[in-house]
Amino acid sequence: MTMTTIEPHTMSATAQTQPQSKTKIEVHDFHFYYGEAHVLHDIQMDIPEKRVTAFIGPSGCGKSTFLRSINRMNDIIPGARVEGRVTMDGNDLYAKHVDVVSLRRRVGMVFQKSNPFPKSIYENVAYGLRIGGMKDRRTLDQLVEQSLRRAALWEEVKDRLGTSALALSGGQQQRLCIARALAVDPEVLLMDEPASALDPIATQKIEELVYELKTNYTIVIVTHNMQQAARVSDRTAFFMLGKLVEYDETNTIFMTPKQKLTEDYITGRFG
Repeated sequence: MTMTTIEPHTMSATAQTQPQSKTKIEVHDFHFYYGEAHVLHDIQMDIPEKRVTAFIGPSGCGKSTFLRSINRMNDIIPGARVEGRVTMDGNDLYAKHVDVVSLRRRVGMVFQKSNPFPKSIYENVAYGLRIGGMKDRRTLDQLVEQSLRRAALWEEVKDRLGTSALALSGGQQQRLCIARALAVDPEVLLMDEPASALDPIATQKIEELVYELKTNYTIVIVTHNMQQAARVSDRTAFFMLGKLVEYDETNTIFMTPKQKLTEDYITGRFG
């Protein structure tokens, strides 16, 4: 069996000459370790503001680990350490003075498996606001409604806000988790395979929602579904064995990739 050598990615000349959105997140020389295991190698990436960036690649390639590095969710894992820089609006997210709780308000997270709290629909959305000290009921009501509307769920639940969130369907629960993340007014929304456990109709609603949300939020989504990446994202990053193989406009990645590894993965030759 021959081992494949992965060359550092290069951005195509086409992408370099296209008008670029303002950069929201910059990643320089980023390495990630679990103990002695070197999981991510020398990641370089600029994530544009108010666009959807998709991470694709085979299982175990490091895409979810990298996603969680953006809001430091990996900090809770014993032995985890990083090298390099991740900045948002020019500020180093790994600087010693950074308040991680505040960071996670600015960079929200939606997980693969919906995880509503065993509380009412209303209290799920209001949870982060209450933790932040908000007590005024009128303001809470307004923000809960606004968040549910942004998550395309308001019309389905407005008459049963006091009922348990656990009674919602899987797709509704996932949109509730998105509403909960939006309630604290983040700037960035990270989504780790948000539709992988959903049926095709619920998946379509999530994809439509992602497309709408990029008007106001910078979105980064991990997906195993390449068709989904092609449908919802503006830029796509292909990861393999902990390395960023290629990163470009989504149309370029899927139609005219520069790296043979990318082409092989896109065309189903492996993965």
